[in-house]
Amino acid sequence: MYDVIIIGAGVVGAAIARELSRYDLKICILEKEDDVATKASKANSGIVHGGYAAKYGTLKGQLCGKGNKMYKALEKELNFGYRKTGALVIGFNESDEKRITELYENGLKLGCDDLEIIKGEKLKEIEPYLNSEVKVALYAKSVGVTSPYEFTIALVENAITNGVELKLENEVMSIEKLEEKFMVHTNKEDIESRYIINAAGLHSDKISNMVGIDDFKIVPKRGQYILMGKDQGHLVNTVIFQVPTDKGKGILVTTTYHGNFMIGPNAEEVDNTEDVSTNENSLKDVITAARMSIPDFNIQKALTTFSGIRATSSTGDFIIEESRVKRFVNVAGIDSPGLTSSPAIAKMVVDIIKNLEGNLRLKNSFNPNRNGIVIKKDKNFDGKVDDENKEKNIICRCEQVTESEIIDAIHRNIPINSTDAIKRRTRAGMGTCQGNFCQRRVKAIIARELNISEDKVTVRGNSNSKPPVKAEINLIRKAKY
Repeated sequence: MYDVIIIGAGVVGAAIARELSRYDLKICILEKEDDVATKASKANSGIVHGGYAAKYGTLKGQLCGKGNKMYKALEKELNFGYRKTGALVIGFNESDEKRITELYENGLKLGCDDLEIIKGEKLKEIEPYLNSEVKVALYAKSVGVTSPYEFTIALVENAITNGVELKLENEVMSIEKLEEKFMVHTNKEDIESRYIINAAGLHSDKISNMVGIDDFKIVPKRGQYILMGKDQGHLVNTVIFQVPTDKGKGILVTTTYHGNFMIGPNAEEVDNTEDVSTNENSLKDVITAARMSIPDFNIQKALTTFSGIRATSSTGDFIIEESRVKRFVNVAGIDSPGLTSSPAIAKMVVDIIKNLEGNLRLKNSFNPNRNGIVIKKDKNFDGKVDDENKEKNIICRCEQVTESEIIDAIHRNIPINSTDAIKRRTRAGMGTCQGNFCQRRVKAIIARELNISEDKVTVRGNSNSKPPVKAEINLIRKAKY
């Protein structure tokens, strides 16, 4: 029997698992997919938001700033990719300036000490390619960018190093509440646990319903993005937001942690939580809105489109609490700024368990450190890696991914057997050719290292999964908007 079962291996479940692994507990993560970080934790903006970003008096407001301040130390320990960029929330008129002032005052209430309202020449000093029509902006220096899927992978790898068990392709079908424990029935096995932490994202309301809790509903909201090449990255130094609306933070312009130029997302309610398609009309709106921030990006440099679905709660705020079912803890409705807040959410969940369990005993053996997979390379990198035990040739030319990096990813403690899993860990296939050159080479390496036939190595792990329908990238590149 486990002490704690965590349902869901997205960034929130991963952060909770890693934080709980500090203590002398038997912990299991259940994930219905064949890898971690395959849903919203893969497809989002990757922004580490400033503390001003959520309303004062909400859990979002309480946890966003706390989470932001934890990233520097986490990056030092886990090597997943994080850099501070700062952010501008831009305005074009008096109405926008009023809203920016409200954001500034909200940030002050939340304890932010990095905020400044700027105008005039200072705007161009920070962002030389900014739309000349921008009159005012909120400058938040603590904002940064991260690689969200690499962060999630790093958290889970470190949690496993510290004793957590990960069970992939284990979908929870039902939960029985017994006298002093839960019996969790998955598609593969029956598992007992004293505590359950429901971090199931888009399905967290369904998991909650399994124990009779129906006081919230998850409203799926899809956001569509366009990712462009690194040669456009010089156009933006910070994360540029427009004044938020009732629908959310609006269309942003940013570079990813690895330097790609990116715009999006829109926000649209969807019925199907698996529908991560993109379409030309929605992306046209994204492009038009993004040009209000940075007018002169070259849409012909678009590499791909993608979308992610946010698990918005009907309550309008994060839900982090022991439910009315004893020892069943809901961690639900974690939409934006959930990625930023995730380390602080994990601390809050640990406090809940401590209050229920009494003092938890820390492990003397806890190891907070995890080596990164991606080797940082400069523009003169020739493919040679100082490691005598691994191959040194480049497999992915666009991203300069070496065979040694791919082998490293394969033999870590999360089992993988798909080219997409390697892509998330090494970036092989994320460059200009989008895997046309390297995917078959990656497939051959996986097969060789796992001693399986190549036909057992799929693109997305589950051979039954289908690629999402995407807007035709050539139409986007040729678009006159």
